[in-house]
Parts: sequence; structure tokens; C-alpha cells
Amino acid sequence: MSNETPTAALSAAGVSIWLDDLSRERINSGGLQQLIAERNVVGVTTNPTIFATALAKGEAYDAQVAELAAAGKTVTEAVFEITTDDVAAASDIFRPVYDATGGQDGRVSIEVEPGLAHDAAGTIQQAQELWAKVNRANAMIKIPATVEGLEAITATIGAGISVNVTLIFSLSRHREVINAYLTGLEQAKAAGHDLSTIHSVASFFVSRVDTEIDKRLDAISTDDATALKSKAGIANARLAYQVYEQEFSSERAKVLIAAGANKQRPLWASTGVKDPSLPDTLYVTELAVGETVNTMPEKTLEATFDHGVITGDNVTGGYNAANNTLDALAALGISYDEVTALLEKEGVEKFIVSWNELLDTVAAALEAAK
Repeated sequence: MSNETPTAALSAAGVSIWLDDLSRERINSGGLQQLIAERNVVGVTTNPTIFATALAKGEAYDAQVAELAAAGKTVTEAVFEITTDDVAAASDIFRPVYDATGGQDGRVSIEVEPGLAHDAAGTIQQAQELWAKVNRANAMIKIPATVEGLEAITATIGAGISVNVTLIFSLSRHREVINAYLTGLEQAKAAGHDLSTIHSVASFFVSRVDTEIDKRLDAISTDDATALKSKAGIANARLAYQVYEQEFSSERAKVLIAAGANKQRPLWASTGVKDPSLPDTLYVTELAVGETVNTMPEKTLEATFDHGVITGDNVTGGYNAANNTLDALAALGISYDEVTALLEKEGVEKFIVSWNELLDTVAAALEAAK
């Protein structure tokens, strides 16, 4: 590809483009392969909402559902088989990217059941089951960054399994996630694992922060409040990158990196713009900086390819301004801690709703196939 496309420019700026979507139709049609070739896509993330949407439409799953129904599989067993098959197939498509990038990219993420978000032991067990079932070196297990999730992240990394930590909203939780990762690496090292094979990303959510804070700014509705609209998400993410820089330049991290460990890259999640008055590439262009991942819904990916303007590092020079934005919000009485705690709670709840929709969809399909 020519270096002139915006997605190529984004890749050249050190941003790995991952698609936030997966379906069997996309795998079978060659569409996924096409995005790798034409849109610089080097990974895929999934979640319960994505799987529920994929299963609810099209006929790509009909044959497997019929087989699972004939075999007398339960709904939960069927969902496990269907989703892990998609992730394994996508991992095979991305394997050349994985090999070419030394394991940094070519990654396909699959999430533990969202109902386990506050169950560390259950999360650890399911992470190992998913890892074994997908059985691909370039898979990643998604674990939410709840308090209970931190323990599961450490144990899973310690077992030599690559992890995509999801649903991070606050800077303090981001620090705790990095600590959980480093602790896991120390355990993996003690157990004799090759640290170079263990990878992790920290998925920091962006647009949802703006959606919640903008609602509160609208309620205040002063000039000062209006001036701060749609600034919190990017400010928060920029400061998350500062946390990343600080934590991975610590002596503790340096010792592990010298032993072959990888840094846990920040991943910008929830980068589709929710407010139609904003530029549709806002959370891509404003967060372009090296050593990051941006996981985009297809609409955002296409917008970036079509008219994204990539001007290089838009993050590291903005820490003071970002702190000023958060201070200004606090001065208006908007509690950062309250907002981020609410977003984590809602994030888990939304995925549980999607998971239940997925179960319902599969249950109906199994019944119809009998």
C-alpha cells in the first residue's frame, strides 16, 4: 500500500489499528483479509455485544447451530463453541501479522463472560478454558478492570496467557492494572515462562467519558461548562498515556523488560463518536501517538481511511492542558471519581445485557434447529 492513505499514516505514527468487530460472515467472505490488505488493520477485538449482533443476522452460523443442537449441547456450551471457533479462525487469518510484528499485533481478543466481572476465581478459570480452546498464540483473553479483575489479570499473566484488560476509565485504576500486569510478569518469570511471549494491552475507554460528562455539563449550562464539552475523554486518555510512560520507566518495569517482557500498551477503546456534532475521527486523530492501539468500529475505520488527518504525536505535549481540563471540571462540581465508577458499573451491566441477548439468540436458534 502507498503511504499516502490516512490509515497508513496512522500506522507509521506507531498506532496499531484493530477492528472492533468480528463475525463469521466477515471471516468467510474474505472481508477481514481485505481490511488487513487495504486498511492497515492488524488486530480484532470482540465483546458480547459484537457476538450478539453477528449471531442475530445472516446464515453463517446455521450449519454449526444445527450440529450443536443435534449433539444436545446446552446454550452456554454452544456459545462457547461458536465464539471460540470465530476467534480461532480470525487468529489464523492474522497469524502472518503476528509473526511479522514479533507478537505485538495480529491479535484477536475474546472476553470472559461479563457475569464473572466480580468473580476473580471464575474469571481465572474461564480465561484458561478460553485460551486452551482457541489454542492460538495470537489470541488474547479480555478481562475487565474491576477490583476483582485485577487479581485475575495477575494470575492469568502469571500463567503465561496474553490479556486484553478492558473497561478502564480512571487513571488510578489504570495504575492498578499496570501493577497487576507487572506482578503477573514477576510470577510468570518465577514459574519459568518466556516473558517475551506474554503480551497485554490496557483498554482505556474514551467516548463514554465524554457522553457522561457532557450530560452533566449540559445540566450546568453555563459558558464555562459549554466550553468544556467533549474535552474530558481525550484529556483523560492523554493522562493515561502519561501514566503508561511513568510506570514503564520505573526500575521494576525495566528489570522485567531486560528479562524479555513487553510493555502493556494503552489501547484506545470506545473511539466511535457518539455526538454527531463532533468530527467522526476525533478519537483517532487526537490520540495518535506511538506504542498505542486504537480499536475502531468499522464506521470509524472507514471515516479515518477516507478523511482522517494524521499529524503525528497529539498526546505527549498535552499533559498540562489535560490536567487543566480535569481541574476545570472539578471546579464545576463534576466528580471524576463518581463518573468513572459509574461508567465501570454501567460497562459491566451493558455487557451482561448483551451476553443475555447472545444466550437468547443461541437458545432460539438451537430450538429452531431441533
